Order: sequence, then structure tokens, then C-alpha cells
Amino acid sequence: LNYLFTVIIFFSVLGALSAAGEDFFAKVGGKVTLKCGVSSYRRSLQWHHGYDLLYSNIFLFSVLGSAELVWRSVVRQTNLEISSVRETDAGRFTCLADGTRHNHSLSVFSVLVSVKPSDVLELNDEATLQCEVKGQHHGCEVKWRSPNTYSLTNTSTVQLKPVKTSHNGPWLCIVTCGSNTFSERLAITVQGNTQLLGMKTLVHICSVANDCPLGLSCWMWFAIGVCCQFGMLLIVCVIVLCKCMRRRRVCEERRSSNIYV
Repeated sequence: LNYLFTVIIFFSVLGALSAAGEDFFAKVGGKVTLKCGVSSYRRSLQWHHGYDLLYSNIFLFSVLGSAELVWRSVVRQTNLEISSVRETDAGRFTCLADGTRHNHSLSVFSVLVSVKPSDVLELNDEATLQCEVKGQHHGCEVKWRSPNTYSLTNTSTVQLKPVKTSHNGPWLCIVTCGSNTFSERLAITVQGNTQLLGMKTLVHICSVANDCPLGLSCWMWFAIGVCCQFGMLLIVCVIVLCKCMRRRRVCEERRSSNIYV
């Protein structure tokens, strides 16, 4: 009975020394900083990933664990920084500072972006943008941001029907998990002779006389263009004729001077 009473007291004290932890999120290949929960310690600091020891410092005597994660992590003050995050890094992390336990969790996910049929599209075609989040991402929101606007599409799938010139450029898939935001870029190229398309549209509009600029018909604009070209040609002819007459006058003056001599 005394033994059972001792065990109950032990776990009660252990629970009292446990502090509330945080939920952290990270993207595969990225970097994440796990905060211990305290800014400093006096006697000891330990970090565990599950049952694996990552780091231990007791009275200035440091020990590193043997897990693979040790080589991709570093302890700065009391925080644990992990680089080149992998899916296997997800799980429970424990920071033990001066006997106080801080339990944290790390959720790791990957973001995959794609466009069908391809990332090179033609004008007026149809395409589908997909942003897929794999891994532990419960409670995360997925949105798309188009190249030429700051508005967000609250869905992981975007339908381009039809494809426009404004769809050309970098699209961003934005994943928001709590206070953490991650993004993945997708570049789309829209091909098509937009200048030719604009010329066709202009001709189509001018086919109706009442819609043409200044209320003139297309035949009037054609006649004005011909007159302008004729006027330019006439000016060139006058300039050439003046030069010829000037040369002829110079030649006559030279001849008269020779006769006088």
C-alpha cells in the first residue's frame, strides 16, 4: 500500500511539473524552430524526439544523441532548430528544462502543385490547377494566388475556363496552418499571338460603321489613308524637282561664266 501511494505521489508531482506545449508545422525540405517554452535554464536542459535523446546539457556538460536527426539539428539557447526537414521528423518532442517538462508536437507535410494538361497553355484553352498537401496537415487551409491579383481562391483546385493572358506568370499555392504560412510556386506560360488577336478584334468592330471612331465608316478611313500616302509622295516629288532645278541653274551659271572668259 505504501508503494502504491508513493507511485501516485510521483506521477502527481510529474504532472505538476509538466507545462503545456505547442503544435509546430513544417514543410518537407524546409526549416523549423521548436521553442522549448522557457528562455533560459540554470541546471539542465534536454531535448527528446519520442524516446530518442537529441541533446542533453547538465551543469555545462553536453551530450549528443545518436539519432539521425541530431546531425540536422542544433540547440540555440533553449530552442531546437531543425533543417532539411523530413517526414520522419514528425511526432512528439519533449524539452526538459530544470525538471519542467514541455511536450510539443511537430506536423510535417509536403506541398505538390501541378497543372493539367501542361504548364504551357494556349489562349482560350481549359486547364486545371491542383495543390495537394500530403502528410499531417489537420486544420490547414489551402489557397491559390493568381499572378496579377492579390485576391485568394479558397480552394485547392482552380479551373481556368478559358485560359486568358492574365493567367500567365507565377501562381502561388499558400498553405496556412495556424500562425504558420507556407507557399509553393507554379509557373504557367500562356502562348498566343495577342497582337494578332487584337487586330482581328479591331477589324471586327470596324465592320459596323456606327461603332468606328468619330462616326466615320471604314471606307472613309481607307480613303484618308490613301490621301495621306499620296500627299507624302507629292512632297517627295516636289523636293526632288527643286533639287534638279537648283542643279540646272548652277550648271547654266557656270556655262555663262566660261563664255564670258
